[in-house]
Amino acid sequence: MLRAGVVGIGTFGRHHASKYARLSSVEFAAVADPSADARRFATETYGVEAVSDWRDLLGAVDVVSICSPAVTHASIVRAFLNAGTHVLVEKPFATTLAEADQLIALAEATNRVLTVGHQERFVFARTGLLDYVDAPLEVECWRMGPWSGRGGDVSVAVDLMIHDLDLVHRLIPGAVIDVDAKGYARHSRHADEVGALVTFEGGAQARLVASRMAPSRSRGMRAIYADGVIEIDFIARTVRNSTSRLLNPLKLEDPLGESVESFVNAVRMGAATLVRPEEARRALETALMIDDACKARKDVPAVSRYAAHA
Repeated sequence: MLRAGVVGIGTFGRHHASKYARLSSVEFAAVADPSADARRFATETYGVEAVSDWRDLLGAVDVVSICSPAVTHASIVRAFLNAGTHVLVEKPFATTLAEADQLIALAEATNRVLTVGHQERFVFARTGLLDYVDAPLEVECWRMGPWSGRGGDVSVAVDLMIHDLDLVHRLIPGAVIDVDAKGYARHSRHADEVGALVTFEGGAQARLVASRMAPSRSRGMRAIYADGVIEIDFIARTVRNSTSRLLNPLKLEDPLGESVESFVNAVRMGAATLVRPEEARRALETALMIDDACKARKDVPAVSRYAAHA
């Protein structure tokens, strides 16, 4: 029986906790959070040990979810891997490529499972679109919502757009050869809204918009192929398809639950994880390229240009 822990019992951490609590293959044992209210919630809801310092969990759990602020991920993941713990970390798993490379090498050296919470990959894979090897000519992605107060320690490209970048890289093979982007900050010192054009070798392009300052939620993807268009509305849960590809209906169900269970199965039985850290690094690299492109622009708009995109 694997002992499971969660670091950070905020919004995402509570979701992770609920998934571990439902799994018969693990003992949900402990959480760590500096907030007394969060610790009280965990003990009252799950009856687990709750500590203020995540270091107290080192060596005390076999598997752990890291759901702390993004800028703390790399150091916490490193400590747990060194302690012999298998790690599922929310995205981004690092905030620099140097950190990402160190963690990938450390997971290999310690023979520990390291996977990253790009759980929307589970939703996307279920449609069957990833089973087709031919790449689209162009992909458009939009992911927008109101300010929630979380994620402001990194840009919206690293916080939210990175989900879509992970999917884009799954659809379009090859290296990124050019990035043009513009960002706008309102609630944090980082860009809270970003529009980006990413060009790949071979000529395929991805146009992406991400905002955490939009008046309402909107999430979708449009993939343009030589023989038609596939458009997915993740809010309405609809798929429109004018191509010859046969796709399954969009079923959101419980992607986080699948992600946690997949992680546990990878530890217990050696099964492959759906999201390898090398793939998460690829999405992070492009997100950081977008950040750099935003910083290089001198004509950042005084008002939002992207909130009405969808």
